[in-house]
Amino acid sequence: MDYAQRARELRDETVAHRRYFHANAEVGLETPKAVDYVMERLTEYGLKPEKCGHGVTASIGSGGKTLLLRADMDALPMGEESGEPFACPTGTEAHTCGHDFHAAMLLTAAKMLKENEAALGGTVRLMFQPAEETFEGAKDMIECGILEGVDGALAFHVSPGRMPVGLIFYNSGGVMMSSVDGFRVTVHGKGAHGAYPHSSIDPINIAVHIYLALEALIAREADPGKNCVLTVGNFSAGSAPNIIPETAVLQGTIRTNDRACRELLVRRMKEAAAGVAQVYGGSAEVEMLSEVPPLICDKELTDKMAGYLQEIPGLTLYPGIAASASEDFAVVAERVPSAFMYLSAGFQDERGDAPAHNPKVRFNEDVCAIGPAGLAHCATRWLA
Repeated sequence: MDYAQRARELRDETVAHRRYFHANAEVGLETPKAVDYVMERLTEYGLKPEKCGHGVTASIGSGGKTLLLRADMDALPMGEESGEPFACPTGTEAHTCGHDFHAAMLLTAAKMLKENEAALGGTVRLMFQPAEETFEGAKDMIECGILEGVDGALAFHVSPGRMPVGLIFYNSGGVMMSSVDGFRVTVHGKGAHGAYPHSSIDPINIAVHIYLALEALIAREADPGKNCVLTVGNFSAGSAPNIIPETAVLQGTIRTNDRACRELLVRRMKEAAAGVAQVYGGSAEVEMLSEVPPLICDKELTDKMAGYLQEIPGLTLYPGIAASASEDFAVVAERVPSAFMYLSAGFQDERGDAPAHNPKVRFNEDVCAIGPAGLAHCATRWLA
């Protein structure tokens, strides 16, 4: 089968899938609309989908090697200002990272692979996962057996920006994306009237000093030759201007492309929080919200997938790409040989100005004729 031609024929169907997911954006582990939609479409295509954890799986072909094709389908907890007529109407969820495309493209790839099932030299396993943004979805499905018997895995991710459609970015064997260790530090002090601070143990004061201590970890303890980022994105405490509260909360992430730096920074973050709190008479409780390793693609598998993609006319590949963002596909890649690639989905005019995770971001639907072809072609060639 000429997957590139067939994907072009199915472009409007892929776009319709994308717009359904986009208009019905859901966040976290519970994505019932997306799950139902995926199961209904896969059943229409002649597959036998099953729920796996909070996600959906199905198989195409039989015997031989097994290649996992993965797509995430969750959105972000934010409003949308894209101006698209199919924008999510809730104002509290939005597909500003492109996962609506991933789910749509894998649905169309599944349809084409089912149409060509007799020619497959092995098995394709589909992985439609929720909760990538919260770094829970891959682990949830792995715990339910999604990787049992899998020999390799492939995932695509669309990328907005000022660039044409048809570019593919990848990293053959190096660290492609950073680890992420999300944390919540709850500082416990002693509340008091704002006029009598001496009778309190001020958790806001403690939290401020913890914040400064965490900044110093990057400045003075992280290897400057490595990519290390520590961000506190949430600082909350109190409810009134004249009351010193009992607690204060810091929430943030640690990201790095080096395993040793990751271990050091996570350990020292915990020690700094506890030590600073003790100095000022309080205490600090540290809770880890996510623990995802760096995304390291398998060199042999990635090089093969890149070679297969070069067989599709109109695509241009760029190796050696790395990013400081994080991706929970890393949990899959830690367990089976995996390849992860970015597909350009931008515009060469002002529509490409907003980045991912921005309420104004827009993605080019022309990629809907490229992603499904790439997934299906790579799967068929590798299984052969």
